[in-house]
Amino acid sequence: MRDTQIIKFSDVQLTLGEGASKVRVLDGIDLQINESEAVAVLGPSGSGKSTLLMVMAGLERADYGLVEVGGQSLTEMSEDALASFRGRSIGIIFQSFHLIPNMTALENVAVPLELAGEPNAFEKAAKELESVGLGNRQSHYPGQLSGGEQQRVAIARALAPDPLILIADEPTGNLDGETGNQVADILFSKQAERGTTLVLVTHDTSLAKRCERVLRVRAGKIESDGRQSKPKVESKPKRARAKSGAA
Repeated sequence: MRDTQIIKFSDVQLTLGEGASKVRVLDGIDLQINESEAVAVLGPSGSGKSTLLMVMAGLERADYGLVEVGGQSLTEMSEDALASFRGRSIGIIFQSFHLIPNMTALENVAVPLELAGEPNAFEKAAKELESVGLGNRQSHYPGQLSGGEQQRVAIARALAPDPLILIADEPTGNLDGETGNQVADILFSKQAERGTTLVLVTHDTSLAKRCERVLRVRAGKIESDGRQSKPKVESKPKRARAKSGAA
């Protein structure tokens, strides 16, 4: 259902800082993203790219405007409802992995599932690690894994709840070129296989070229929004989900 709108921003504004240091980070963002799209977000440092993702994930609250994800208004949700919705519906991958150092790879993937009430959390986590090529590294701690392996754990963790959208902030930024390409291959193949919507912030134009749509952000505004051809990858239709109201 590629014409099904899954993310909507209407006149979204956000100012950060106090006094003389106040900065309008997002300045009237209007944006619609459809289900299963892969969208790259480009722009200079300080342009508002990562903040756009954080608002999309409900990790930052807009000062003004409407933010909807999966038919739910993040603007109107309580903090508890927002955290619950994010755990079920939004997978997040950071540049610096954000793994818990005293937990194994398996535990890092399983614990968020347990918190979300998944009864077979460890079984599901093991399958996700197997799917990203880490079936033999489940008992290893982050410090025992390479950077590429840690990012694959982070991808498995993000995908484990079968989220509506996958948000990635410079997912290859801490990796060398070859390792980054391998991680990108996994990320895009999993996104296409599951029909998950992907929104990707990157400085890497070669990574952006793998998306079908590119947003360019400058000074808190969307400067351009263009489509491009990308390699065809066989994808599965996204499973239909019932909408649920905010608690």
